[in-house]
Amino acid sequence: MISQHNKKGLHNPWLLGMLGLIILVLGVNGTFIWYATHDRSTLVDREYNTKDRKTGASVISELREQKALAWKTTIKQPKPIVMGSPAGYEISVVDREGKPVSGMLEVEAYRASDESRDFTTAFREVSPGNYQGYVSFPLKGYWELRIRVRRGEDVFEAGTDRFMVATAL
Repeated sequence: MISQHNKKGLHNPWLLGMLGLIILVLGVNGTFIWYATHDRSTLVDREYNTKDRKTGASVISELREQKALAWKTTIKQPKPIVMGSPAGYEISVVDREGKPVSGMLEVEAYRASDESRDFTTAFREVSPGNYQGYVSFPLKGYWELRIRVRRGEDVFEAGTDRFMVATAL
């Protein structure tokens, strides 16, 4: 019989199992909370509320400038891309009439999961509007490229889709 004076109820395996399960769940949740507050992800910029704060007018102005330029980029990307080995890229840039755009081209390699590994590489112009360069990715995983072309006061930016960098062939 179970009563307040019977201490054998505390030795019930079901009760001990439930208490152990509750302690385990609280411990796991506590660990998740600790990691969330001490090891912040770089998917969101730490200064997101102050960095690159632009008014609606400046954003619209930049979009109009990009649309007015109407430059087009063509990227020849190697397949497959292996971590640590240089991958050769060929990028061509033409204006709206199809004429080559000569200027300065740089490529920013962006990795969403690790901001500290992002880097920028300058490409050289091999012929009018055609640029070549090598990019060596230090980590495996998903990367994106952001291309920035400057000709005088004009700046054009384009990006690539996400692609995978493998550890080996």
